[in-house]
Amino acid sequence: MNSTPPPPHVPTPPEIGKVIQETSSEISTFFMQPLRLIRGYKREDLRPDLITGLTVSIVMLPGAIAYALVAELPPQMGLYASIIATIVGALWGSSNHLNTGPTNTTSLIVLSGLLMVAVPGTPEYVVAAGAMAVWVGVIRLGLGLARLGILANFVSDAVIVGFTGGAGILIMLNQLKHIFRLDIARYPLMYDTVFEVIRKIGDAHLLSVVISVSTIVFLLLQRRFKPKWPGPLIAMVVGAAIVGLAHLDQRGVVVLGDLPRALPPLTLHGVLDFELIRSMASSIFAVAIIGLVEATSISRAVAARSGQYLQANQEFVGQGLANIASGMFSGYPCSGSMTRSVINYESGGRTRMGSVFAGLFVLLAMLLFAPWATFLPRAALSGLLVVMGSRMINIKEMKRIRETSLGDTLTMGITFAATLLLPLETAVFTGVLVSFARYIYTTSSPKVESMVPDEEFEHFEYQPDKPDCPQLGALTIEGSLYFGATQHVEDRLRANMTRYPDQQYLLLRLHRVNHCDISGLHMLETIVRLYRQKGGDVFVVGVREAVWNKMQLSGFSKILGHRNFFAQERAIPSIFNLLNPSICIYHCPHRVWKECQLLPKVEGEKMMAACGADGETAVVNHVQPEELWTDLTDGEPTASIIDIREMGEFMQAHVPRSSLIPMPRILQGDVTLPKDEPIVLVCRTGRRTTQTICLLQKQGYENIKNLDGGMVAWHKAGLPTVMGDFGDNEEEKELLG
Repeated sequence: MNSTPPPPHVPTPPEIGKVIQETSSEISTFFMQPLRLIRGYKREDLRPDLITGLTVSIVMLPGAIAYALVAELPPQMGLYASIIATIVGALWGSSNHLNTGPTNTTSLIVLSGLLMVAVPGTPEYVVAAGAMAVWVGVIRLGLGLARLGILANFVSDAVIVGFTGGAGILIMLNQLKHIFRLDIARYPLMYDTVFEVIRKIGDAHLLSVVISVSTIVFLLLQRRFKPKWPGPLIAMVVGAAIVGLAHLDQRGVVVLGDLPRALPPLTLHGVLDFELIRSMASSIFAVAIIGLVEATSISRAVAARSGQYLQANQEFVGQGLANIASGMFSGYPCSGSMTRSVINYESGGRTRMGSVFAGLFVLLAMLLFAPWATFLPRAALSGLLVVMGSRMINIKEMKRIRETSLGDTLTMGITFAATLLLPLETAVFTGVLVSFARYIYTTSSPKVESMVPDEEFEHFEYQPDKPDCPQLGALTIEGSLYFGATQHVEDRLRANMTRYPDQQYLLLRLHRVNHCDISGLHMLETIVRLYRQKGGDVFVVGVREAVWNKMQLSGFSKILGHRNFFAQERAIPSIFNLLNPSICIYHCPHRVWKECQLLPKVEGEKMMAACGADGETAVVNHVQPEELWTDLTDGEPTASIIDIREMGEFMQAHVPRSSLIPMPRILQGDVTLPKDEPIVLVCRTGRRTTQTICLLQKQGYENIKNLDGGMVAWHKAGLPTVMGDFGDNEEEKELLG
């Protein structure tokens, strides 16, 4: 009986207020992260965190200046960003070792976006960089508060490897004009820059080239022989000392000049200039997305070594606040740094305070030693950036991806090529779209594989070299049955029906289906209808609880029938009883199921002989069910009726006055039939009798006929049958009237 569904529940004002209160409480927990850090801080962690902070700051200081120059920004903006973003990102983040600040990748995307709205070196360019940082932070913060940290999982690591590899090459190429000290404009595309460098290479400044090459050689040798030395810091100090003592700045070597000796100034210029923000929108989103993926990937890589449990949403909040603070205090967009994060971990850092101390040490160094950076040569910084850029090209990881997955290789290659040939924000979105496309393709193309039992008949396995059962197919679906995958799964199921047209029964193994929507249920209903139309059925095994609930709510469980749902261990024995044993015995030479092992099998040669494999054509005479019934009821039968099915079939129902002689006994010559008497052979559909008559006619039997359509036609005609093995007794005579 159908019942009217209850009206939808309308939330009351108290319920709405409760939801708002719970949501506000959840959001407030994100901002209480520093308080939790302070409350849980242990005295024994102070010394290792201080040592770690000092170690990381030595790497941060020259890197901050270098990364700012990648973005064509003043050096102090890199220092401000390092100080503010590192401290805020650590206090509000989740990872104990992720170090937030300027990075090569982010700086390069920032440069690409800023070039569209301003000219490097102008106040407008600096203002745009700060505004970009604030809005990048707003996007990241919003994603964290909305608990969308899971989105970072949908961007493949292959995108990051491809993008950072391409970005490394761009950084090296962009430093050519500083290495050769060429006066050329900044171009957004790589090949324009290379063309201009080649065109003006004759104007190169030899002394600047020597400084750059010397810096590169020193850093390469230091990494090879003294990897624990602070190579970048040594190179910058030595370079500044040589330029200052030899007065090389007076001979054409470009130096940084004075750096500020003050706290990062607060500025909000351009943050509310919506026309400016609109013109940078694509770059803002690109920096926000790639920076989040970069930071998440780095924190996970380090956490895999430290064993720390990470909270992706809290990390999003930390990255968002770090960028907002960086933009408000004269910095520019930041992200997580792999190099500094690994150093943070390997130096023995225990908590996020290690990064806080690193930011404070950089602030102290800037206040105390800023005048010493006056003679820092731009050519030496360019040499440092060339080495840093080369390290971004992870050849080892690229080889691993190439050898592991074709899909990841294509994703990496497309992103790498897009980074070199397209504007960077376009390259970022290209990589993200390719990653999403791969995800959609993978989830919309779940595996649908035909399974057969293993040698011990205990487990199902995918064994394409083994034959399938001609009556029962067992298919495993691996993936979600949602709207995007239903067409693919239906195509595979229909292809199986086409390949095995005689398979009347289908067993669907759904152990690996963890989700099913209404589209998936409609597809299953279609498959059930198709099998039932040809006299078969569909059975399901291994349904998970979530999928079972959907099947019940939608009514699919009633359509299929509860008897068609099985536990794994009961499925095949129950379904096997429905199979046609004659096909198993006479037409299938295989023993797919455990239940097949006890069945007799007619050898292939004898079946070939029975079917006339030598090319002769037999003429089979048929008798209709009504004709045979008339012969039986008009007195003494004129023909002997011989049922050639198996005992089980015969016991269920047979033609009155018929005798049982199974087909194998006739084919093997165990029984001799009278040649001078009319004989009518009976089986289930007439298929076995036709084959047997072919053989008997070769042996000289001429007066032998086939019950047309077999027992199926006999039942369809509504004629009486006998159950059991009565023979020619009184009960059977009564059935004959």
